Amino acid sequence: MERVFQLLLAVLVAAAPISGQQNILHTSRNSAGDLELGGELKGHPAGTTRYVRYEDLLRLPQERYTVRDDTNFRKETVIEGIPLATVARLFGEAAGDDSMIVAICYDKYRTNYPREYLSKHRPLLVLRIDGKLRDDWPASEHGGPMGPYLISHPSFKPAFRVLSHEDEPQVPFGVTRLELRRESVVFGAIQPPGKWSTESAVGQGFAIARQDCFRCHNMSSEGGTLAGRTWLQLAKEAQEDDLRFRQTIRNPGSVRKGAKMPAHSTYDDATLSALSAYFKTFVSAGEPR
Repeated sequence: MERVFQLLLAVLVAAAPISGQQNILHTSRNSAGDLELGGELKGHPAGTTRYVRYEDLLRLPQERYTVRDDTNFRKETVIEGIPLATVARLFGEAAGDDSMIVAICYDKYRTNYPREYLSKHRPLLVLRIDGKLRDDWPASEHGGPMGPYLISHPSFKPAFRVLSHEDEPQVPFGVTRLELRRESVVFGAIQPPGKWSTESAVGQGFAIARQDCFRCHNMSSEGGTLAGRTWLQLAKEAQEDDLRFRQTIRNPGSVRKGAKMPAHSTYDDATLSALSAYFKTFVSAGEPR
């Protein structure tokens, strides 16, 4: 009887939620599936990297939703996981409107989650799919392993529109690292040189580029590197061959054989002009600040 009681007690302790960072953040990796946390971590010097084990994440507060509009899934799917807002609250140093999360994937794709996005769309760091733990997840509909982590939403309704660009769901798979960052620093890296209103073509291009282009193209250490083409290379192309720049966005396969970049066939001329105007500001300004 005492043995049964001890086993029951052990199960209850194991199932109890972990409060804050206690016993969660580790200085070294325990397994390939550990989640990396970096950036500005609460109580740690900026630039610190820590590791969180999958089994510890499963003990944090979870939410559960049925999703029908996530392109990672072929059919209606039940997801369970931790709200990114909870991750920011538990582990992030930055507070207020300047805080954000950057998700980094194994293929060097990056997705940015400003505080406003977290508030409007309530994305989750997914830990279970249709009740299954990570080892039993299917492959992504886009190809490649779904794990070690992915991000999804309970549902997605666009929150803004800039010209013909509509707010897009940020649903990366293969997430290996989350960085707790400041929006002023991350987006500041691609702030257009000079003073531009949000209604100007440059301001509109900036709003589009920071949600879309920044996921695969980098400015120095900020932004994704999946595409292998930097922000300044895009700027140079916009300046020297505007027609090619526009065609690459609208139909990349017609410009580069085997291009992996998704086509933006719905972008109208005004949207392409805004992106072109925005990127050209980096050529006229020379090297990045």
